[in-house]
Amino acid sequence: MFSYLWPILLIVTANTVYQICAKGIPQAMNTYASMTVTYAVASIFSFVMFLVTSKGQPSFKDFTLTNWATIILGIVITCLEVGFICAYKVGWKVNTLALVASTLLAAVLIFVGFFLYKEQLSVSKIAGIVICLIGLYFINK
Repeated sequence: MFSYLWPILLIVTANTVYQICAKGIPQAMNTYASMTVTYAVASIFSFVMFLVTSKGQPSFKDFTLTNWATIILGIVITCLEVGFICAYKVGWKVNTLALVASTLLAAVLIFVGFFLYKEQLSVSKIAGIVICLIGLYFINK
C-alpha cells in the first residue's frame, strides 16, 4: 500500500512547494535566468540521486537508453515551469492557478488517454469533465 501512496504524497508535497517557489521568483528576474539556476540545481540533485539509488555500481549505460521522450521532456518541463512563473508574474493567484491548470489538463488527458492509449472513455468521465469545467467557472467568478 505504501508503494502506491508515496508517489502521490511526493507529487502533492513537491507541487505545493513548487507553487510557493514559482510565485516567489523575483518579478525583475529574467525567467530563463531563473530556470538556468533551477535546472543546474536539479541536474546536480538528479545526478546525486542517480548515484544513491543505483544498486551496487552505478551503470552509466543508463544514459545510453535516452530516447526522444527524455529530450522532449526536458523542453516540455521548461515550458511548464516558464508558464507557471509567467502566470504568477502577471497576477494569477496561488489558490486558483494550479487548480485551473490541473483541471484543464485532466480534461485534455482524458481524450489523450482515449485516442493515444485506447483507455476507456465513459459517460461518467465526460460528466466529470463537465462538472470540473463548471467548477472552474465558479472558482474564477
